[in-house]
Amino acid sequence: MKETLKDFNYYLGLAQDSVVTYVPKILLGLLILWIGFKLIKKVPRILDKALVKAGFSDSLRPFLTSIIVVILKVVLLFAVAGIIGINLSMFTAVVAASVFAIGFALQGSLGNFASGLIVLSLKPYEVNDWIRIEDKFGKVEEIGVFNTIITTPGNKTLIIPNGKITNDIVTNFSKKGIIRLELKVTMPYDEDFPKVKSIIENALAPIEKILKEPVTEVGIVNFDSHSIEIAVLPYALPDDFWEVTYDSYKNIKNAFSEHRIQVAYSEGVQMGEIGK
Repeated sequence: MKETLKDFNYYLGLAQDSVVTYVPKILLGLLILWIGFKLIKKVPRILDKALVKAGFSDSLRPFLTSIIVVILKVVLLFAVAGIIGINLSMFTAVVAASVFAIGFALQGSLGNFASGLIVLSLKPYEVNDWIRIEDKFGKVEEIGVFNTIITTPGNKTLIIPNGKITNDIVTNFSKKGIIRLELKVTMPYDEDFPKVKSIIENALAPIEKILKEPVTEVGIVNFDSHSIEIAVLPYALPDDFWEVTYDSYKNIKNAFSEHRIQVAYSEGVQMGEIGK
């Protein structure tokens, strides 16, 4: 009985010592945690104003703000744990190993994430710009952290990883406000180029959405085995790209038909004279 009472007093003393040691630390930790979360709640508004002044885009600001808030909360929790007296070495090792494993598994996504930050910061294109990435052409609908969404003239939605964008050539048709169309037509070798050029220019004249300045350029770019290749380069607004393209080809075809400008077929090609 005496030994039991002795053990009880021993453990009671340990409990009292623990209360004296840890309760003030826990109360202090909870106070710091409460104050810290109160202060962190004010960070997004202050940080957003600072990012606006720094020129960050609307797409990037919320993301950066949320990342910084999460980091601040993690730092606060670690600080409170240290004040209470929790051993963080094992926990830190587990977190580091988990971050490494997740990073390795998501290395492709992390690459797209880093590329997204570059795109959002450097702004090689913006929402509503017409761009071409490789052979993909369309209007930018959304710029995300991991991918860019564009809509093609055929109303298809393309989701392009940002990593592909930063590693490839991006053609921005909207940066200068106007674009130059690169149309190609052919004429036979025995036809006069000045005549064909005049026919093409007259065919394009009625198209209202072709800009008067800069003027449309028409010139020979290649001598093919069957015909002469002519480049037709009218200027238009980015949103009028396809309408002007279709109208130009339609008018040129009608004009060639009206003036009986012939084209070469791959079968039965014969030698002939070269026009002026």
